[in-house]
Amino acid sequence: MAIAEQENYLQPLSAELMKIWPDNRTINIVCHGHSAPAGFAGFHVVDTFNAYPHLLHRMLKERCPMAVINMIVTAVGGENAETGEKRFARDVLSLRPDLITIDYALNDRFVGLERAEQAWKSMIEQALAKKIKVLLLTPGMEAACSQHDPELAVAHAKQVRRLAAEYGTGLADCFEVFQQYCDRGGQISDLLSWINHCNRDGHRLIAREIFRWFPILPPA
Repeated sequence: MAIAEQENYLQPLSAELMKIWPDNRTINIVCHGHSAPAGFAGFHVVDTFNAYPHLLHRMLKERCPMAVINMIVTAVGGENAETGEKRFARDVLSLRPDLITIDYALNDRFVGLERAEQAWKSMIEQALAKKIKVLLLTPGMEAACSQHDPELAVAHAKQVRRLAAEYGTGLADCFEVFQQYCDRGGQISDLLSWINHCNRDGHRLIAREIFRWFPILPPA
């Protein structure tokens, strides 16, 4: 298989978002992962309204003002894919999401590629079995530009890309976006509120990368 086509993968969901009452319905988008979608900043502050789930919510609402959207964050700071997988059915699938984003690769560097892969596969397969759309996120933040274990960060980014291709899901390649920012002369410190947590600018890059998966549809 291959990574899903960006212009088609979420087209049905985009169409649902464009419907108006009484033909519309509530759309549930679940952001699952570690401290990034949870909104952790510095000194244990959880900066919810500057984190990418909230920024994505605002982007979608600006395009689709008639839509009813629940942006649900099931992320836990410090968690990795193994622990996230254990609560996936209870905390994520039970919400009957239309779309799930999975963002664990940054912390998965500490459990290893093989264990992380099994956990990601389990979550992906559980979601696809229920015909739920999935977007996988490569690690962003300091992983893309840091000199700390750069080869390990690259390996996890490659693994997430491979899983997206293997299962035909969407892919928000945050690692590539952050790398491009640094390659253009930007400093990773521009995007961080803490050693490994994004500020609003960093989160905005991630939100935009996810938002690209929602195609602009012509009026009905």
